[in-house]
Amino acid sequence: QVQLVESGGGLVQAGGSLRLSCAASGVTFTSYGMGWFRQAPGKERESVAAINWSGSSTLYADSVKGRFTISRDDAKNSVYLQMNGLKPEDTAIYYCAAVYRPVGATMRGSVYNYWGQGTQVTVSS
Repeated sequence: QVQLVESGGGLVQAGGSLRLSCAASGVTFTSYGMGWFRQAPGKERESVAAINWSGSSTLYADSVKGRFTISRDDAKNSVYLQMNGLKPEDTAIYYCAAVYRPVGATMRGSVYNYWGQGTQVTVSS
């Protein structure tokens, strides 16, 4: 049974930082690329960042480039999203997802195989 469990969300003031974690179980973690997505109230889900199965390739949405960093720790079956310089428009539910051995990191949510339940991030102005 595949499980992705996010943690680390919360309430933070604009300009602050949060580190999201996603722990995977039930999968051979090194066979999966990982991604972070978010969905704000009344908006469509959008991709935030992605990392390929080896960690050699990363992608970021333009809106978070230079502020967010995705990383993975295969020994802990975990992927992380370090978020710095948070803005009120970053407020959303953040989801991690796993995609089986893509060619590279991918921001296409439709190809992801497994999804977590999400963690709320709220940035106050």
